[in-house]
Amino acid sequence: MASMPETLRAAVVQLHCTADAGANLDAADQFVRAAAADGAELVLLPEKWTVLGTPEAMAAGAQTLAGPAVSWARAIAAELGIDLIAGSFVQRLDGQAKTVNTSLHVGPDGEIRATYRKLHMFDADVDGDAYRESDREQAGDEVVLTTTGHGARRLGMSICYDLRFPELYRALVGRGAEILTVPAAFTLATTRDHWEPLLRARAIEDQCFVLAANQIGEYMPGYRCGGRSMIVDPWGVVLATAGDKPSVAVAELDFARLAEVRRQVPALANRRGAELYSRPAGREYEVKR
Repeated sequence: MASMPETLRAAVVQLHCTADAGANLDAADQFVRAAAADGAELVLLPEKWTVLGTPEAMAAGAQTLAGPAVSWARAIAAELGIDLIAGSFVQRLDGQAKTVNTSLHVGPDGEIRATYRKLHMFDADVDGDAYRESDREQAGDEVVLTTTGHGARRLGMSICYDLRFPELYRALVGRGAEILTVPAAFTLATTRDHWEPLLRARAIEDQCFVLAANQIGEYMPGYRCGGRSMIVDPWGVVLATAGDKPSVAVAELDFARLAEVRRQVPALANRRGAELYSRPAGREYEVKR
């Protein structure tokens, strides 16, 4: 039996998407082709690359799995022979009032290998702007691990706000994840202050490669995403970062390096059992004065 290749060339695509679905698709096509031309075998698009705008625009732009976005993703993955994590798109489900935020893994054969729906809804107030995803979207209910067509590497899926919930990534690495994907539309403020620390923390604590593709620029008046799409190695080192515009960042994922990190600091092997953390708290000690 042939051994798995020790490296995989990966790319993250940073886009400036708006409510113009046609322009978004054209940009995605351009940058995915550029990534593949640079040798990328695994390509990640950002969150809501099909349509990003007002709640009304996103509802109007929602698609099904039979829609043009998924048809394009399947066709280009097969044409270029790549694993494509098609960021996320606003999916319309029959009989459901709310949409879902769906990420797809399309294999080099053009077949859908995995479907992940965002678990955590972004209901927050940032820099005076209100975000209430749960008003129009319903959360997923499944942790999703998939396997790449190139190198049979195990990949854990997530979307944007999920990044703030480390228990999701610990569940993924517990299932064998070696790569974690984070398509996002992080706000300008949270990109500035939280994005890189969170990505590096997930890479370090789970000893995985992290691929993070963010949106950049204003997508409706007063609402901006911060870019800084990046690829991080299991030691927490940033291997590649996109520029301050729509662009592609590419890096080699070296799985011998991943194995070395897990040997050097065997934190995953040294974990205590989950039952320890679910026990009731021990007795409290009174502070004597």
